[in-house]
Amino acid sequence: MKHVLSALVMNQPGVLAHISGMLASRAFNIESLAVGETENSEYSRITFVVAGDDHVLDQVRKQLEKVITVVKVIDFSDQRYVERDLMLMKVSTAKDARAEIKELVEIFRGRIVDVSPTHVMVEISGQEQKVEAFIELMRPFGILEMVRTGRIALQRDHEVTPNA
Repeated sequence: MKHVLSALVMNQPGVLAHISGMLASRAFNIESLAVGETENSEYSRITFVVAGDDHVLDQVRKQLEKVITVVKVIDFSDQRYVERDLMLMKVSTAKDARAEIKELVEIFRGRIVDVSPTHVMVEISGQEQKVEAFIELMRPFGILEMVRTGRIALQRDHEVTPNA
């Protein structure tokens, strides 16, 4: 089972290396990792995905909470949250498939962000399943290069209701 965790950490040099090293030394495999500054420049948020049962998740959370530079750990397992993964991909257009690729990009609500005579570069964001499905549809055209951010997530606010 995959678990999405988020750690609010002090924005200091070496924090990411310390946390990832600590998890690796305890044989926890990080399947996805994304880190960036928050709305407060004193903090960064590290979002990562680990595989394992509830015992593994509990151990990861306890180890993170022991790290001095970690302010807060959020386990999204029992929470309502929004997650996204961002991907850039170069897809070959050698078979005059530009129109078909463009149509698929639009269906997936992506964007073509660069065009060359031999390929297009596509940006797709969304839930991991959406990104994976798009990758599978692009394989027959020829994926030349691809890079992904890893998942990011934020807990939904239970108290806020949309204005009518």
